[in-house]
Amino acid sequence: MHPLAKLQFSKRVAKRAQYEALDISLCSDEVLVRNESHANPKDHEYTVTVEDGVPVACTCPADARFDGACKHRVAVAIRRPLLDALACQRAGEPLIVSDGGQPQPGAGDEVSSEETVGSGAKSATADETVEECDDCRPAFPCWECYKAGRVDLD
Repeated sequence: MHPLAKLQFSKRVAKRAQYEALDISLCSDEVLVRNESHANPKDHEYTVTVEDGVPVACTCPADARFDGACKHRVAVAIRRPLLDALACQRAGEPLIVSDGGQPQPGAGDEVSSEETVGSGAKSATADETVEECDDCRPAFPCWECYKAGRVDLD
């Protein structure tokens, strides 16, 4: 069931959640929502609490004052990938990385001078690397293999 189906809100709130310039960030175990539509956005920054994939509370005055979900909670519920990322973070699962792949073990570790591309290590062709690395394609290696110098683009 989509998180929106678990919330009650007016049509007006739904429209505002969609068209207002809301900057939404995943911060630790909560979601930070800043309304960039205001002259001073820092004064309109609120924290949304998510439980079981549903935004259940917001620190904004409207969430406490009115019945139903505020625009910040609805805006978070609309963004399903954000809720999925929060669930992954809480479960300790790896998030996707900028190239769309999965983080590789040790990918964030520092590389020693012996492991750099110009260290004289034998480079393999992309065809040879396919057997060693599941992420490489025959004509195009993955970033980790290229960065480690195991594959050349030539």
